[in-house]
Amino acid sequence: MQTEAPSSVPSSEAPFEREALEKLHEGRERLLGELRRVIIGQDEVVEQLIIVIFSGSHALITGAPGLAKTLLIRSLARLLDLRFRRIQFTPDLMPSDITGTEIIDENRSTGHRELRFIEGPVFTNILLADEINRTPPKTQAALLEAMEEKQVTIAGEIRPLARPFHVLATQNPIELEGTYPLPEAQLDRFMFNILIDYLSEDEELDVATRTTAGDLPKLEPVFTGEDLENFSRLIRCVPLAEPVGRYAVQLVQASRPDNPAAPEFIRDWTSWGAGTRASQNLILAAKARALLSGRFNVSFADIRAVAPPVLRHRVLTNFRAEADRVSVEDLIARLLETVREPQSGLS
Repeated sequence: MQTEAPSSVPSSEAPFEREALEKLHEGRERLLGELRRVIIGQDEVVEQLIIVIFSGSHALITGAPGLAKTLLIRSLARLLDLRFRRIQFTPDLMPSDITGTEIIDENRSTGHRELRFIEGPVFTNILLADEINRTPPKTQAALLEAMEEKQVTIAGEIRPLARPFHVLATQNPIELEGTYPLPEAQLDRFMFNILIDYLSEDEELDVATRTTAGDLPKLEPVFTGEDLENFSRLIRCVPLAEPVGRYAVQLVQASRPDNPAAPEFIRDWTSWGAGTRASQNLILAAKARALLSGRFNVSFADIRAVAPPVLRHRVLTNFRAEADRVSVEDLIARLLETVREPQSGLS
């Protein structure tokens, strides 16, 4: 992330926008600095997660056990002064274990009985859905309404969730037995699929040394939930040039094998491409990246930078791709090479 001050701020911005912009600029480096006290390496993962949170969206984090996914999310919740809850998904987990349930409560003095609602862990700001692919689709679907509408419906009554609300789900790509792959409709609700990989030798040595020498540093909040709501609104005010938006849409449309503009390799190796929500998330994530980089305009480079985490869980490969050992990452890289930027003079 760059450190220069935001440029080209519209003169017509509302007072809350200027205040939020100044606070974002002042606090972003402090936020990253605090995170680096407990998280070693993984700079790209941290940047992508911050983009998701500041955009008001959700993320799926894919990685092997022991890579500090929970520590990263808990630390971020602490720095943002948000309530944090964790659900360990298991095959016997029920939807009511997530959303909550009604119980019969008896007043011992009067003997009167009434229904009382007990909130589930979804009533929080940041919900860590740990190993979400270890629970059946019925329970996975309990999060759909919460993710899309920021509410849950229980016994016919709509109950709003806290604001801001983010679902950060993890899944283990190694173990396949006893898992339930997420339906495409649910995968599409996640802005990013963030890949977290092993550390380098020096970084792993640093982690092993720090974590065996004493307690982890105590983190102090940098932003608040109200700040995040303001940042989310501010991100949507970032200007988008028509050629840049068109480039994002062309990338998404080129991922669909039945689209006339799709390259030959897409038709050969994919069974399904990304939908309209991918175009929306590409543009929104690019706006967030631009603002966090100190710019009040979106570039083609911003679109390219966020394309892999936006597309990797929305493009489905077929059996031919598996036989040819072609991965989704390969297809996205070729898409970025194939789809040309509209000629506009923008960089």
